[in-house]
Amino acid sequence: MEILDAIRQRRSIRRYDPRPIEGEKLEELRQLAAECNREGGLRIQLVTDDPAAFDSRLAHYGKFRNVRNYFALVGRKASDLEERAGYYGERLVLRAEQLGLATCWVALTYSKKKARVAVAEGEERVCVISLGYAAETAHRHKSKTFEQVVLPPHPADSPQAEDYPDWFRRGVEAALYAPTAINQQQFRFRLCGNDGVEATTRWGFYAKVDLGIAKLHFELGAGRGNFRWC
Repeated sequence: MEILDAIRQRRSIRRYDPRPIEGEKLEELRQLAAECNREGGLRIQLVTDDPAAFDSRLAHYGKFRNVRNYFALVGRKASDLEERAGYYGERLVLRAEQLGLATCWVALTYSKKKARVAVAEGEERVCVISLGYAAETAHRHKSKTFEQVVLPPHPADSPQAEDYPDWFRRGVEAALYAPTAINQQQFRFRLCGNDGVEATTRWGFYAKVDLGIAKLHFELGAGRGNFRWC
């Protein structure tokens, strides 16, 4: 499966088949998590065979079933920690989709006390991502439009709205598939000159995590060599 297909096909799954994930898939995801940790200055942990983390009133309220595996997104406290967690966590989500596995971003509806996650002094656990084989079919949530998430370009000599380059439109289209907390899609993109892109977010629940996810989607849709972040 190509990465853009994974972006379009991936859905948030809360009910899982209890069968274990094959060792080679787990090893590939562990290696990718280690790569993300090196690049992003994080300490993402892949936790397996831990049903206790989702055996709580909150998890049941969130309609989670048979969750035994998850990624814990952990890093040293910093102003950009949530954005980095979103960006690199979504790399793991999309690779899991390519491997035939299902995922769901989880902020509150699991047991932090029961979860088998190591958080050292000065670190923070941002959220977790459930992982496993899907036992349900989910539908894509309604999305905002291109016009709703794109801010007017600047400076004055930037292209007009109807002249946005194709790579920019492809990037925004991919970002609109990004999962966000309570489907709020608070991220915004602005074209700066001919090849600059500014990404911002309005205030919202876990909006900085969502911004990191959306920025990765934008990069994959636009092609990283076609633009620069500004």
